[in-house]
Amino acid sequence: MKRILIACEFSGVVSRAFQEAGHEVMSCDLLPSEDSSLPHYEGDVRDILETGYDLLCAFPPCTYLCSSGARWHSTRRKEQAEAIAFVQTLLDAPIACIALENPIGVISTRIRKPDQIIQPWQYGHGEVKSTCLWLKNLPLLTPSNIVDGREPKVHRMSPGPTRWKERSRTYAGIAQAMADQWGGAI
Repeated sequence: MKRILIACEFSGVVSRAFQEAGHEVMSCDLLPSEDSSLPHYEGDVRDILETGYDLLCAFPPCTYLCSSGARWHSTRRKEQAEAIAFVQTLLDAPIACIALENPIGVISTRIRKPDQIIQPWQYGHGEVKSTCLWLKNLPLLTPSNIVDGREPKVHRMSPGPTRWKERSRTYAGIAQAMADQWGGAI
């Protein structure tokens, strides 16, 4: 059993997949967890990065990082600089294996190119949502369930107060592939 830290996750989707695979998991987010059955640290992940984890899976907020918000980046330089510094802190964490997930955006030009870009339809969800992965000591994810459908459902979500939460939620098929493939690799 490995100790796994799931950073910037309020949903519990990824944490649950790793826990069900037999690992000791701690999720962490500034928000409370939607799944109260999982161990969850409500606070800043930087407070617990150095407490002995074998794997860090991080999902930092993309508000100031993704290309879809590029038209506002010039008016939010301070926020973007802070977001990039946060990503760098996560990538530099003293943890042997690290996976950082984010959409296409400035991480690729300010830090480094992603190791892999995946799509939900490769993991059982008939949707399109380019998702970048920056990896340290982990193999690339292998598609586990290629399905038909190339719907940009996340992109077309109706505006509303919880839209950001729904757009940031990890697909269960991707979470399962992470737990199955990376849980055995560490």
